[in-house]
Amino acid sequence: MEKLWALRSTGIPRGICALVVCFLALASGAAQVAGAPASKARPSNDDGNGTSEHLSFVREFSSAQDVKRAHPVLDRTLDIVAGPKQAGRAVDVLETPYAVTTDSSHRVFVTDIGAKAVHVFDFVHAKYSRLEGTGDRLSRPVGVAADREDNVYVTDSSSGAILVYDSKGKFRRYLKESKGRESYFEAPMGIAVDAATDHIYVCDPPRHMVIVLDKSGHVFGRFGKRGGGTEPGEFRYPTQIVVAGGELVVLDSGNHRVQILDVRGHFLREIKVGYTDDRTGLAVDSDRKIYVTDATLNRIRVFSRDSQSLYELGRSGKALGEFNGASGMWVDSEHCLYVVDARNKRVQVFQIDGQNANRCQ
Repeated sequence: MEKLWALRSTGIPRGICALVVCFLALASGAAQVAGAPASKARPSNDDGNGTSEHLSFVREFSSAQDVKRAHPVLDRTLDIVAGPKQAGRAVDVLETPYAVTTDSSHRVFVTDIGAKAVHVFDFVHAKYSRLEGTGDRLSRPVGVAADREDNVYVTDSSSGAILVYDSKGKFRRYLKESKGRESYFEAPMGIAVDAATDHIYVCDPPRHMVIVLDKSGHVFGRFGKRGGGTEPGEFRYPTQIVVAGGELVVLDSGNHRVQILDVRGHFLREIKVGYTDDRTGLAVDSDRKIYVTDATLNRIRVFSRDSQSLYELGRSGKALGEFNGASGMWVDSEHCLYVVDARNKRVQVFQIDGQNANRCQ
């Protein structure tokens, strides 16, 4: 990480230096407030600063600069004082972020429909890169998942394929139809990889199905029925999926519910979640709590594994802990919740239940 800039060595006048110090002091105080636990008097809601006793705001990021800069508050303060740098259209910033995941090395992958790429943020090594390609690769990247070997799987809803990259970011192959055969998918979206079996589960909303493949791309299962349905185990536009504790958690968007199935597709239970659409995000933590975003009301709703509503967090806005188009989510192995804040063009990170605070930094 870079050392704090020596302001006087830059030739900035003392008055402006003093102003920067004031900005830093104010920003530091605000950050402490944002990271503080909420009052016990409001245990089921946020405190207006993006925190609660269950979720605490940790950080935000939106570009390669957030990986490299040691003190983003200082950088932004200098932008206010001296004006931002003039540049053309950047390729290392989030444009239309959609989904997010991490791998075993704690790299963060964010699909970006506008950029037609997947941003890779490596905060451990202060590195940034992109997964992209030429020709028909990544026309509309939406879903993303990583397996236990850190291979990355990206669903492309435009080409009807899954693109596979190795742990070094090199494109390896497509998972799609064989020559002369029916396509595996029509417009794949959410994707999850079962670490125990390496089975790949893919939501195909237009077909109202969840497709199951092995790592070689062989399809050996389909859950749901063509035309869709409302009965247990049937779907209408399933959009997101998570594998957790030997269960499949599926966002059944058209039926405005979350269905929980076993890995063979047998219905176990459901949660009615109100309005959902293709922007709604889904995540599950290690305690099997289920997180669902509402991109219209800009809140996160949290449910217990037995379908009970636990609490909500968030509101509309641009401040820390506020959202404008809250969509894709992911909970990593360190109990950190990543939330795509789509129209604010950033990802926000929260610490869950006070656990492993240093891992979310």
